[in-house]
Amino acid sequence: MPKQGVVPDELTKPFWEAANEERLVMQNCSACDRLQNPPTPTCDQCASGENLEWKQMSGRGKIYNYGVVYDTPVRLLQQDQPFNLAVITLDDDPGIQMYSHLPGTPVDDVPVGASVEVVFEATANGQKVPEWRVVG
Repeated sequence: MPKQGVVPDELTKPFWEAANEERLVMQNCSACDRLQNPPTPTCDQCASGENLEWKQMSGRGKIYNYGVVYDTPVRLLQQDQPFNLAVITLDDDPGIQMYSHLPGTPVDDVPVGASVEVVFEATANGQKVPEWRVVG
């Protein structure tokens, strides 16, 4: 069963458009050279709003930690219970964290510290979302 659909807003639209092209981008402030996620109207560090751009990421990271979800209120995910929910840090900037169900990784068999690469999965409304797959 597909995951619940995402509906982009004006702020997040570039992120979701890139995901549909199977590219991972993050908001970057060119004034202070800082990545940030989730996107905001101004830089969280220097408060600049004019210098925000979208920067292509490598699509590689590491598993920082994880938990197993046994009881979710999200109807479209209930059929997949239990499932992993991992915290991924990006190789491009370990301060950026993303979440993933780790497709292909058995429940509660998550190799913390392992390398991962981004993959894109379609949701119920067709919008692709980044997920992460263990490599190596």
